Amino acid sequence: MTKSIYVGNLSFKASEDEIRALFSAHGNVHGVKVVMDRETGRPRGFAFVEMDGEDAEAAIRALDGKEFIGRPLRVNMAQERERSAGPRNFKRA
Repeated sequence: MTKSIYVGNLSFKASEDEIRALFSAHGNVHGVKVVMDRETGRPRGFAFVEMDGEDAEAAIRALDGKEFIGRPLRVNMAQERERSAGPRNFKRA
């Protein structure tokens, strides 16, 4: 079963290919998604990596706290995001 891994504290210079190569040392990577800011189009400093369950757990153990492009990574299982009931861009009158 595929698991989603949260990768935080990423350097803004980190590319999807570099992240894939880092995680590939711990198993088969199914996908990498660097999250971009909608307004600026620049990276937001975190990404999600899709791996098989056992590979994901091994990658988390090996990479959490590891320095990557000058920054210590925060790596853990991704949590399901809660959806808000209201509109995203709520403006007060």
